[in-house]
Amino acid sequence: MKNSLFLGLSLTLLLLVGCGDKVGLGGKVTFSDDGSPLGTGTVCFETDTYLARGTLKADGTYVVGSLSEKDGLPAGTYRVYISGAEKEIGQDKEGMSIMEPLIDTKYSSGSTSELTLDVTASTKTFDIKVDRYVPSKK
Repeated sequence: MKNSLFLGLSLTLLLLVGCGDKVGLGGKVTFSDDGSPLGTGTVCFETDTYLARGTLKADGTYVVGSLSEKDGLPAGTYRVYISGAEKEIGQDKEGMSIMEPLIDTKYSSGSTSELTLDVTASTKTFDIKVDRYVPSKK
């Protein structure tokens, strides 16, 4: 039963991903305060049934892909968020890394980032400006 459910879901996902022409899309993520690039993390584009992503390079640029690194995404309306934009600030007593966000935590989810994009055949770039993370005062 589990195998047939998995197979059915996999085939459905392949059909959804394979439907229609994909749009090549890239852009750059910079900080809103000084325009410097966000050079780590992943820009994610999601709908209720689809996810594509682009890995940020040191200069803040990315190219979107779903099944391969640069294969683009189908036309549609996407919620956009950024994952993995953090830096190591130390280690705990077990030697595990302690990480701190580089950007405001609202950007870590499609439901809170307030970033959306309507992708059409003519959409080629999506540049994003993000606010830096400000630790709360204790």
